[in-house]
Amino acid sequence: MFYHLFYPLRDFIFAFNVFRYITFRAAMAALTAFILSLIFGPMLIKKLQALKLGEKINKADSVKLDDLHRHKQNTPTMGGLLILGAVIISTLLWADISNHCVWIVLFSTVWLGLTGFIDDYLKQIKKKARGLSPAIKLSSQIVLGLILGAILILDSQYNLKLEIPFLKDVNLDLDGLYILFVILVIAGSSNAVNLTDGLDGLAIGIVVMVGIAFSVLCYISGNVNLSNYLLVSYVKGAGELTIFCASIIGAGLGFLWFNCYPASIFMGDVGSLALGGAIGTVALLIKKEMLLIIVGGIFVLEAFSVILQVGFFKLTKKRIFKIAPLHHHFQFLDWPENKVIVRFWIIAGLLALFALVTLKIR
Repeated sequence: MFYHLFYPLRDFIFAFNVFRYITFRAAMAALTAFILSLIFGPMLIKKLQALKLGEKINKADSVKLDDLHRHKQNTPTMGGLLILGAVIISTLLWADISNHCVWIVLFSTVWLGLTGFIDDYLKQIKKKARGLSPAIKLSSQIVLGLILGAILILDSQYNLKLEIPFLKDVNLDLDGLYILFVILVIAGSSNAVNLTDGLDGLAIGIVVMVGIAFSVLCYISGNVNLSNYLLVSYVKGAGELTIFCASIIGAGLGFLWFNCYPASIFMGDVGSLALGGAIGTVALLIKKEMLLIIVGGIFVLEAFSVILQVGFFKLTKKRIFKIAPLHHHFQFLDWPENKVIVRFWIIAGLLALFALVTLKIR
């Protein structure tokens, strides 16, 4: 919005020329989202406390896990509303709102945010312990994947080939399987972040690091010179997604202010499902789907640990991990919660850095 309001005034006041630069608007978007989170965070926490929308610990999955998390009982949840509000507002304020990439990623974010909100609503208001059934949540992700896949296929600037990290001029052509791949990316990324959201600040801290990496990748993908130099796909308009990713960084840091150990608020499914889907959508738009596996390596490990645990138990009636997802396994090894969180953050930061390095290892 500010881009359209102030950039045209550059002919009269030269200082407004700064709105031309994505880097400036991305920095301002991050700052705006951070400030919005800090201002409205305490208000939302008080409102959620007044409505008695708090975390319920007695989930009957594991007595030991319930004991470890007993102190979290009644901590306000659905804090993802704060994140999404800050992300959407700051993106609309600072991005070029005529850009189709911006609207696609906002659509995906809102879609999965609504899915998560309904899930949280059923748990908190209707007192349905499991919320939406897994089948309904997966159906929502599949429908979104079908819509996004159709949009990308019909857009002439996109191709159905996947870039392979580390390899130059080597692409995998999915052809008719592309829509299935889109569904896999959306459902996988959305559920992976949701599974990781189990310790104070764990998921949002990693989301911030992924957001930093994708901010760089979006800027490169939307810049003709940089994309040609690094031999990656140029996507017209993808540079504006830098502003969306920067908004996630700012909103995430603002939310982490309240969500860090010991947490004053949790994001709930309204935040985790939406943020995971948003990351997956950005990866699809800039043709960095395979690189997402490295950037979001912790999310992949968390999801894979659940798949392994369930599959191995069904086959052998034995467990690979003490409990899944993976972060709880380390808790059962008597690692303090804050130590698990920080160590996972460290690994996530290194993976994000390594993903950027792969641009030169080709």
